[in-house]
Amino acid sequence: MMDVIQSFVVVFLERREELASLLLEHMQMTSSAVLLSLIIGVPLGLAITGSKGWSTFVIGLANITQSIPSLGLLAFLVPIVGIGKPSAVLMVIVYALLPIVKNTYIGITSIDQSTIESARGIGLSDGRIMLKIKLPLAIATIMGGVRISAVTAVGTVTIGAFAGAGGLGWMINLGLNANDVNLVLLGAIPACMLALAVDAVLAMVERILTPEGLKSPDKIVHLSKPHRVLRTAAAAIAAFAVLVAPLLSMIPEAVGHDDEIVVGSENFTEALILGNIYSQLIQRNTNLKVDEKFNLDGTLVTMNAFDSGDIDMFTDYTGVLAPNVLDLDVSTDVDQVYEEVRDGMAQNHGAKVSLPLGFSNTYVLAMSREASERTGITTLSELVEQSGTLRLGCTVAFSQRPDLLPKMESELGVAFLSVEGLEGNIRYQAIASGQIDVTDAYETDAMVKKMDLVELEDDIAFFPPYQAISIARSDTLATYPELEPLMAKLEGAISGEDMMEMNYQVDIEGRTPRDVAVEFLQSKGLA
Repeated sequence: MMDVIQSFVVVFLERREELASLLLEHMQMTSSAVLLSLIIGVPLGLAITGSKGWSTFVIGLANITQSIPSLGLLAFLVPIVGIGKPSAVLMVIVYALLPIVKNTYIGITSIDQSTIESARGIGLSDGRIMLKIKLPLAIATIMGGVRISAVTAVGTVTIGAFAGAGGLGWMINLGLNANDVNLVLLGAIPACMLALAVDAVLAMVERILTPEGLKSPDKIVHLSKPHRVLRTAAAAIAAFAVLVAPLLSMIPEAVGHDDEIVVGSENFTEALILGNIYSQLIQRNTNLKVDEKFNLDGTLVTMNAFDSGDIDMFTDYTGVLAPNVLDLDVSTDVDQVYEEVRDGMAQNHGAKVSLPLGFSNTYVLAMSREASERTGITTLSELVEQSGTLRLGCTVAFSQRPDLLPKMESELGVAFLSVEGLEGNIRYQAIASGQIDVTDAYETDAMVKKMDLVELEDDIAFFPPYQAISIARSDTLATYPELEPLMAKLEGAISGEDMMEMNYQVDIEGRTPRDVAVEFLQSKGLA
């Protein structure tokens, strides 16, 4: 137990500065979402109290939005509002509105009508009744909804990391990619503490806003006027620190920078390393500012960001772009696929594709050594013959992309005993525990090396080539002509062995993608 705690403390000390920055980003997004939800939700809840039809419609609509999967909603919002914090905040607002709207409606409509009639009888206007009667009586119920929304927001914001929004979700995703519990806890524990802090602050605000005469006898506190002032000030300061101060820290970000290049990357280890390589290459060899939009959830989200101008460059693979972005039939001819991708990206997306970086990260199917020896399977053709007795656990992309599992099923007659969608390193945990027999992997995947898995030889040339390339906006390269010759220095410079070793250092040894990227650039004389 002590070793586990010591290991966590070491990781915390190594990453404390990064953690502080991510926590601030998390607080910024949480504060934005909660305050905007308040601004929208409370007036909306008040507005529908006068109409049964509108209240049923609005609350029903809010209920429906709660059932939308968060990643699906995020993917829907990215093409509309772009990557980064805006899409994450808007996603959280969608989920945070229901408790505020519903509790506001319930709080107001549950007030005894005789109380309202008495207020009208003494000549109070509707506005005065709202301010002096309805809101004070309903404030405890309204604040209950606000507290639920705020705590929910803290947790939901972590999903925003998949749209390049940063926050503590970034650390959690790093941990999931590297199968590192310490990194997962390093993101999850501060998120839990932040949720408790936000709830505690809002509980203080609720106690102050609730009139003493409406509290139960056991909660009434008799304080002198100076003490009441101090308590109110303390609550105001705490609320400012948790909800307002993080927003003020966003002002320098909103100002932005001239001569800024936005480098994007997807949300797996290799992409994060390559993103850092290009980011550090530019920062260390030019005077340009670099904004890193890493951890984007897949090629389609990344391409949406690229086409909308939210990012200027990213890395990907020829075998991914050809069928999924350019809608091309993929052959196994390496040069042909590269040329089709190069020409198609230029014509359809205004993109300049680099020469191959020097390695290919082709798909492979892998089995545990025990399962391979038990079944005698070492090649893809042998797997096809015995697929009916094997359990496949693969990424969702592998199971859905038309050039992968669907093609295996339709053209090769593959019919696995079962197919489970497993993301990240969860599939490696599943194969290690014997819950699945086969999984999808990549040639440069460090986990294959760590777990001593058997990569099945593609003896039927099924998988297309996956040469790594960088993609940059042509207008960005025209605006900053120093970029293209600089980026060209990485063409052919990264071998498969280099990439696997860098993946290993991040996934297995626990180093950061940035440190590994800088070390690689230094070894090539580029930093």
